[in-house]
Amino acid sequence: MASRDDERFRVKPGAPKGRAGQGNGQRSQRFVSQVLKQVSKTGANASGNRRVRPASTFGRGRVAAGKADQTLAVTARRVVIKSRYVVLKKAGVNSVSTHLRYIERDGVTRDGEKGQPYGPETDAADLKAFEARGKGDRHQFRFIVSVEDAGELEDLRDYTREFMQRMSTDLETGLDWVAVDHWDTDNPHTHIVLRGRAGEGRGKGQDLVIAPDYMAHGMRMRASELATEWLGPRTELEIRRGLLREVEQERLTSLDRALMRQVDMGVVDLTQEPKDRQRQTHLRARLQRLEGMELAGRIDANRWKLSPNMEQTLAAMGERGDILLAMHKALKGQQRELVLETELAGPVIGRIAAKGLADELNDRGYLVVDGMDGRAHYVRLPVDTDLTALPVGGIVDVKAVGGERTVDRTIVGIVREGLYRTVDHLVQLRQENTPDPQTAVDVHVRRLEALRRWGAVERVADGVWNVPSDFLLRAQAHDAKKTAGITIDLRSQLSVEQQVRAQGATWLDRQLVGEASVLAQRGFGVQVRDALQERMGFLVEQGLAERRGSRVVLARNLLSTLRDRELTEVGKVIQNETGLIHRLSRDGVRTGGVYRRSVQLASGRFAMLDDGVGFSLVPWRAAMERYLGRSVFAVVRGASVNWGVARERGLSP
Repeated sequence: MASRDDERFRVKPGAPKGRAGQGNGQRSQRFVSQVLKQVSKTGANASGNRRVRPASTFGRGRVAAGKADQTLAVTARRVVIKSRYVVLKKAGVNSVSTHLRYIERDGVTRDGEKGQPYGPETDAADLKAFEARGKGDRHQFRFIVSVEDAGELEDLRDYTREFMQRMSTDLETGLDWVAVDHWDTDNPHTHIVLRGRAGEGRGKGQDLVIAPDYMAHGMRMRASELATEWLGPRTELEIRRGLLREVEQERLTSLDRALMRQVDMGVVDLTQEPKDRQRQTHLRARLQRLEGMELAGRIDANRWKLSPNMEQTLAAMGERGDILLAMHKALKGQQRELVLETELAGPVIGRIAAKGLADELNDRGYLVVDGMDGRAHYVRLPVDTDLTALPVGGIVDVKAVGGERTVDRTIVGIVREGLYRTVDHLVQLRQENTPDPQTAVDVHVRRLEALRRWGAVERVADGVWNVPSDFLLRAQAHDAKKTAGITIDLRSQLSVEQQVRAQGATWLDRQLVGEASVLAQRGFGVQVRDALQERMGFLVEQGLAERRGSRVVLARNLLSTLRDRELTEVGKVIQNETGLIHRLSRDGVRTGGVYRRSVQLASGRFAMLDDGVGFSLVPWRAAMERYLGRSVFAVVRGASVNWGVARERGLSP
């Protein structure tokens, strides 16, 4: 007798109860989630098929993502796509403009010219207009598309446009994007910036949400399909040559990834795929190379044990190779000892020999600094450092951030009843016969102002700050968060050759007056020594120095004299342009006005303050940029400045 469906016995297991000891408000995972998590670790899924990826559960492009790795043949052209999802509020107000300026920087075209942004229908995209259109967007997508054989493509722009059109079809919406092709590396590639807003089509005007699997695999599949259509499939000879190159490379390769996918309990068994003899031959050759690098060990003829840190080691070796290549290219044949330490052992002062992005997707830059110690240093920069503000040839001072700073300890020593007063500090310095007490105080004032803007201290009156008891800890936290371990101080935007006859107070002049650093008898140290001799000759010509036998005696107040001369000349030019009267700022006298713009001079960068009738040029600080177009005040003392935002009542807090 047939049984009815509704009379069948059905097992309905309940969720497992939490074990004893799982208190503190923590909920245990559902049983099914635990099983799926363990299955995921093996690289398989519920069906037992290790190659089928689970479908995305949200976002556009889910259908295309589900086909990833199913339609591509072994002979398909390879494309690498790096993607980044950027939440604009978290990235900072300058993140978009900084990234756009970088991708169109000089030297990225075939001819070494400035990059030309383009879009879906234009060869000359307006980056400012693109940035303005995305002002209200929640997020933004940034991609780097690198076709393995990009040099064989007739036009990367046409390829990019077709690729983005296929993406638009997959995502069922119009896309607003700009792109720049880069030809300045061994692998030509394209930077694409995509707005996080849906265009024409489904969900117009809504946030553009792309399925994670599509970004991870679907985009690469589409790009590879297109490259294969345009260039034809790879021949067996091309595939063999590519794998042979990978066998000897000291970096992470596709062969290494294939080996790691075959690992079972830390062991690779080459008998798993006996039919593909050619591939097995390449994998065996790679394992022998890894054995020589002590990253793999032979168990028997077909089984090998991989080092648990093989992936990290190979990635680090690849990065080191890229660093060495960048440094040799920057030095252009000049012999230097190369310093690649990830952490600075001490301060580094020198010229910027080269700059770039070690991680183009995340805007993490680097400098190659030709140091005065005769060595070349590779310096990793904090994320989102503005490389345009660090010109090649300029002089920088790089210092490691760690522990308590001398300036902070001095501030704590001056504090009385929780207050730091500049008056008290001046009295102490004069009692100690400090040569220039006011300049020393200005250094501490600038430090306090930086910490005030961060919220570590509070200014209660002009020259008076409330310093909390945990000031040193707050100061260290400020440095760690802001600088990511190092500080970069641009001492001069001019090269030492340009400084020799510059009209202004240059870095060379500060070396002559008393900031002289130790100069090595080799490398950049010798170049600085020669430049100092030439600068002294120029100062003698200008009547600012006098030769007395083998000695050269510098004029009194040399730096201020040179600075005032340059400001006077530049002030005349601006006066003719604007019709405003130029007023030289006086030490200790408060100057106010609307911050209009900044001017880069040999003496440094200066801010133009306009009071409606006249203007003054005062030393610029990076923190002033947020107040462009607003009324500020400044008190100048020598080359330093104490500034704040002008308000109707009192001083800025």
